[in-house]
Amino acid sequence: MKSRIFLITCSIIVFLAGCSCHYYKVKNDTVHIYLKKQDAEIVYFASSIDGYERHKAKRVGRKTWEVTVPANVEFRYFYIINGTAYVPSCQYKEKDDFGSENCLFVPRM
Repeated sequence: MKSRIFLITCSIIVFLAGCSCHYYKVKNDTVHIYLKKQDAEIVYFASSIDGYERHKAKRVGRKTWEVTVPANVEFRYFYIINGTAYVPSCQYKEKDDFGSENCLFVPRM
């Protein structure tokens, strides 16, 4: 019985490790936004800072991507992963004009 519980627990951990993760770090006047997505081959970042122009994210690990933007302005954003729009789980979200949602970055929150 204990070995079965151990096996199930290990399986859950492995499954969760493959899930996406999204976080950011503010450094001086920039915010470094990170996305961990196992199946991502190409990642673009689009934000309201410049009218949702696509910016290619930089791969900083096997499954981690990074973008850097100004930290002193509020903005909305989402990703385009392998050609498909993607809104990660984020602390603040806002409805857009198309019935979907965008993540929202609010300085000093």
